[in-house]
Amino acid sequence: MVYLGRHVFRSIWKDFKKRHFISVYLISSILMIGMIATGQLVLAAMAGLLGGFIVKLIKKAEDNSQKHLIDVFSGHPSQVWLEKDGVEIQVAFENLQKNDVVVVHAGEIIPVDGVIQTGSASIDQHILTGESQPVERTVGDAVFAATLVLAGRISILVETAGEETVAANIGHVLNNTKSYKEQLMLRGRKFADSLLPLELGAGAITLGLLGPVPAMAVLWSGLGYRMIIFGPISVLNYLQILSRQGILVKDGRVLESLRQVDTVVFDKTGTLTLEQPSIGAIHRLAHYDEEQILRYAASAEYRQSHPVAKAIIDKAHKQGITPSTPEATSYEVGYGIKVQLEQKSVCVGSVRFMQREGLALPKRLDDLQRQAEEQGHSLIYVGIDNTVAGVLEMQPSIRPEAHKLIENLQQRGLSTYIISGDHEQPTRNIAKQLGIDHYFAETLPEHKADLINQLRDEGKFVCFIGDGINDAIALKSAQISISLKGASSAATDTAQIIFMDGNLAPLNRLFQFTDEFERTMHNNLLLSIVPGVINISGVYLLHFGIATSMGLFYAGSTAGLSNTILPLIRHQDAPRQKLEKSNAR
Repeated sequence: MVYLGRHVFRSIWKDFKKRHFISVYLISSILMIGMIATGQLVLAAMAGLLGGFIVKLIKKAEDNSQKHLIDVFSGHPSQVWLEKDGVEIQVAFENLQKNDVVVVHAGEIIPVDGVIQTGSASIDQHILTGESQPVERTVGDAVFAATLVLAGRISILVETAGEETVAANIGHVLNNTKSYKEQLMLRGRKFADSLLPLELGAGAITLGLLGPVPAMAVLWSGLGYRMIIFGPISVLNYLQILSRQGILVKDGRVLESLRQVDTVVFDKTGTLTLEQPSIGAIHRLAHYDEEQILRYAASAEYRQSHPVAKAIIDKAHKQGITPSTPEATSYEVGYGIKVQLEQKSVCVGSVRFMQREGLALPKRLDDLQRQAEEQGHSLIYVGIDNTVAGVLEMQPSIRPEAHKLIENLQQRGLSTYIISGDHEQPTRNIAKQLGIDHYFAETLPEHKADLINQLRDEGKFVCFIGDGINDAIALKSAQISISLKGASSAATDTAQIIFMDGNLAPLNRLFQFTDEFERTMHNNLLLSIVPGVINISGVYLLHFGIATSMGLFYAGSTAGLSNTILPLIRHQDAPRQKLEKSNAR
């Protein structure tokens, strides 16, 4: 029995060297020696065996949680197929180098970050991006390590492999949660130690009133002791759950801090708005109607991949217009595109492009330009032959999930702000469209952090969401910082949380999981204290013996461990929307 409890004596010796004389380990040693001294040998042996079993069970649960958390992003095959001189050869993963070409078949894990050189495939990317549906990828598309090829065969030009891959970097971030886990254990121990005088006092009183056996039964209460274990396991499990939901939490402390947030601040451009704009008004400047202007513009931009071209083509598709294939195309970087179409010369681009091509600009364009600047819109000119036929007014596209998101935040009683470097009018317009309470317009990048600090000085607990390189200082200034995958590396390096989907939809789920995490931790606390209180009461009122007290202690430990693991089981295979639907009901 002394051998089984040897780790207790080692821990007591370490505490004594740190001049920490009263600890949970001291209680354990008193119980062990006391049970042997009073002849409770069978119960002492059971305690040693059960205690060892529970410790191993907890250690396994904790290790599995941490391992799965890291493996979610870090897995890669040990051997890969390398294409060399038209021949596929199998090499060790560690031997891959940049600019190698690897071949991946259906059913295999993509081992590297890179670009598809040949072939096409259906790829399951949910492990990184959280997308529930497979995506189709073909030549020129980027693919990422740790994602799964469901169908097809592709060869990939290696951009990063091994330790530099997206998945590996994420794995390193998650591995850093170890230090936070140790902090939680220390906090749990301090909490348990703070209750020791009460427990020892109750034991001493019981020793004088009822004798040694009831006194040891009281010491089996273990008030607060289980929080040393339950807290870290719960945090690791919720970090794993969030990672499956496409929410990468770099710092576990965020789970505790999120419930204090009362103010959410959004950067406007790239966060509340999409990279691809949308077409608002179409202004006629000649005898062509709006449909003709749009058809010529869409035909000119046909097969172009930049955001403006996509916006024009999307608008044409929505209006049932089918672009024609141009006969000849000339793309002028920084100006626009010129094509031959139906024996007409069509130019689409900036006002400088129209001037360069010698097209006369109507006087009313000055008013259009001024109005567009006030609204924060841009103008794309469409020239047909020698005439500026019309102007497409491009406006920022608000993220489709933003309206519902802001509504949910306000239902939670949170204040919302926009910070933007844009002019007052467009910033006010977006704030009004989304129902956001406050906004700061014409804010220089270096002043964003000043505004965040100003809100903090007013006593607000701020969550800032941004995605630009000029948001890094503001992200660092906020108590909670969030960025989107695909944002600038400065933003994602600084942010404490990254939404792997690249959109804002996970924010509502993040707050919901925070509420659930808080309930789990509250239940952990109750299961750490209530069985002990029942035990002390039972010793005095119902004459509990050591066997009953031990039973209560281990029952409480089992219930607490189940409470920590239950969320992981509940959300193991559930789609992301399940939590939202259950909360709505």
